[in-house]
Amino acid sequence: MNILLVLPVLIPFISGIAMLLFWSRRSVQRVINVAGAAALLAAGIVLLMSVARNGIQATQLGNWPAPFGISFVADLLSAIMVVITGLMALAIAIYSLSSMDANRERFGYYPLLHIMFMGICGAFLTGDIFNLYVWFEVLLMSSFVLMALGGERAQLEGAIKYVTLNLISSALFLAAIGILYGAVGTLNMADLSQQLALLGQPGLVTTLAMLFLVAFGIKAAMFPLFAWLPASYHTPPIAVSAIFAGLLTKVGVYALIRVFSLLFIQNIAFTHTIILVLAGLTMITGVLGAVSQNEFRRVLSFHIVSQIGYMLMGLGLFTQLALAGAVFYIMHHIIVKTNLFLVSGIVHRLRGSYELKDLGGIYKAYPLLAVLFLIPAFSLAGFPPLSGFWAKLMLVQAGLQVEQYLIVGVSLAVSLLTVFSMTKIWAEAFWKQAPVPLEPKTQNLALMVVPVVGLALVTVVIGLATQPFYDLALRAADQLLNPAEYVEAVRGASLAVR
Repeated sequence: MNILLVLPVLIPFISGIAMLLFWSRRSVQRVINVAGAAALLAAGIVLLMSVARNGIQATQLGNWPAPFGISFVADLLSAIMVVITGLMALAIAIYSLSSMDANRERFGYYPLLHIMFMGICGAFLTGDIFNLYVWFEVLLMSSFVLMALGGERAQLEGAIKYVTLNLISSALFLAAIGILYGAVGTLNMADLSQQLALLGQPGLVTTLAMLFLVAFGIKAAMFPLFAWLPASYHTPPIAVSAIFAGLLTKVGVYALIRVFSLLFIQNIAFTHTIILVLAGLTMITGVLGAVSQNEFRRVLSFHIVSQIGYMLMGLGLFTQLALAGAVFYIMHHIIVKTNLFLVSGIVHRLRGSYELKDLGGIYKAYPLLAVLFLIPAFSLAGFPPLSGFWAKLMLVQAGLQVEQYLIVGVSLAVSLLTVFSMTKIWAEAFWKQAPVPLEPKTQNLALMVVPVVGLALVTVVIGLATQPFYDLALRAADQLLNPAEYVEAVRGASLAVR
């Protein structure tokens, strides 16, 4: 068994269990929290280096060959997602030391956080469609509790919306899995890739594709299935909002990319055109929602929806450059969006509010914080030379190559509206005079600033040293467009256990 493939699941699982054993000792939990997150990041980096050097890797748990056993598979996309999960885990782990209140810490915040990371990494690494459902449920159960932990009225209202829509998504996902198994008799994704091509029932395959599109579209907050996200992501504590904003919808996007590059590629002219149309509508509705908001986190929440459209644009275009742009955009967006939420938390600590009308004067009083906001804000809007510029440039070039001028025009117009909404935050929260002088709460503020500085530096590095990340995204896209590599990796792992 390739231990590298299971370490990203084992590490947060062991961390979560260890913290449960020290339930009454918060100080020990806090140490394990940071150490476990750092270990997850290290394991992800080693896995990515191994996959980049040796190609797609697979292992069969319990020595049962595929398609009967449980497959874990890591291609470049999976490994990239695990590394980013580790990076976000470490940032949130450090940020939480200062931002999380003692009551939530006492009621299991840290163990829940790491169990959620376990579910996220499991979803990225599983090679079985049913186990993808299982890992979704693991991360969703922990995220449900994190959303409601504390029992505040706004949280409970947001949690009800979050839980309801995601349970509907899970029910659709499970129904689709049942129909899929009844049609082809297997749930191993490598095996499914071959069996669906031989099924000879294109209508059934397309129907299944649409079921998966709806199920994963809800989880990814795709148009018109996104209403739950801006209604809930602004309600929990800021560390929870930040990790949800950065990672959770991207698991849905990852699932869409995986199934629509590996399984449902028999009728690309139909399925991927629908994805492309939905991508454009997702961009437009998300950014218009952001423009209309006047609360820091709600503006950012609608931007999550808008930016999901760019990732789906790459999948809908379905060329090497387009998929590479989608992969690059995911890398950029997780880092930038998480960082913007973390900045909003520092603003709240200093000014006591998320309402833009109640904020002001931050640029004059805290110029470093203003710079730390501008870096991810400019990157999100696509200003050169930051990471967001290169991600959008790749997608625009891909659209022009295949003469999809309408989606290119939409993406550029949405970028302009993104600039407008980021300017609104800047003008209201940072530039104008503070309407009411408030006593800032600066205790332990350094622990909140450190991860923000770190993520800002990563954004700058990706922007200024783009070539290695660009090459990595292109290689990941090449693997996605050649599913035979994935199938052969799983088949090789199965032969090794016989």
